[in-house]
Amino acid sequence: MSRRGWIMFITMGVIWGVPYLMIKVAVGDGALTPAALVFLRTGVAAVLLLPVAAARGQLRPLLPRWRPLLAYTVAELAVPWLLLSNAERHITSSLAGLLLAAVPLVGALLATLTGAERLGPRRLVGLLVGLAGVAALVGIDFTGSSAAALIQMAVVAIGYALGPFILVRYMSDLPSLGVVAASLGLGALGYLPVGLMQLPRHLPRPTVLASVLGLAVLCTAVAFLVFFALIDEVGPVRATVITYINPAVAVALGVLFLHEPLTVGIGVGFVLILAGSVLATRRTPTRSTAPTPAEPVPATVGEP
Repeated sequence: MSRRGWIMFITMGVIWGVPYLMIKVAVGDGALTPAALVFLRTGVAAVLLLPVAAARGQLRPLLPRWRPLLAYTVAELAVPWLLLSNAERHITSSLAGLLLAAVPLVGALLATLTGAERLGPRRLVGLLVGLAGVAALVGIDFTGSSAAALIQMAVVAIGYALGPFILVRYMSDLPSLGVVAASLGLGALGYLPVGLMQLPRHLPRPTVLASVLGLAVLCTAVAFLVFFALIDEVGPVRATVITYINPAVAVALGVLFLHEPLTVGIGVGFVLILAGSVLATRRTPTRSTAPTPAEPVPATVGEP
């Protein structure tokens, strides 16, 4: 990997590990509702990316595929971002980031169930190890937290795995930036009514405003542009490896800035999920992988 590739790789690993902290700051004390936060994030990012996509002629080709585009928007952005923001009102940002490290496991399981990939012994072991990691997190570090938050995080993980699946199956030939920009625009329009109604009557404190702008500008608009450049530089397979870095960044930021606990469950769970994800998603050399615009999964990137 070139020096430029390493710089972008490290940058993306950090950028997509930051949202959990920013979401926690924005909704943790009720400064913003989850719906208002999603509306502001998608709206600002769409304003920044839609003109770029339009100038490059990447929006018109999307019109015939509006149905899968809408499905992708719901699965990858609209539902996960709302539930993630709501769940972080009850759990730490560190735990949220670590639970979403299991997205590659969900993606591998989805690929197996749909026949896209074969579930061999290595993948089966990876799924079992990864599930053990999730169990370690839930059993040790979820004590006292809302059970509803756990269910919401499970739906988020499914959405982050389903979005890239829709993308690869129905829109793999479409321009990535156009898909992301249009999805953000659709998300903003969908949340417009409730988002406007739930905006705070008074200007939130500076840290909340900084978190909203950081989520929209840095972690969404800039992040996708850098991610596409990273794919061009190192290829889609290497680019998705940032999925395994994001949770560690989320934990480090939560511990440093929010004084969240660094427990045995976090350590054990992260190691098991990471090992399981690597085993469950590793492909044989003869197989090819399709590029995806979003994450953290990831196709499985799943950008938080």
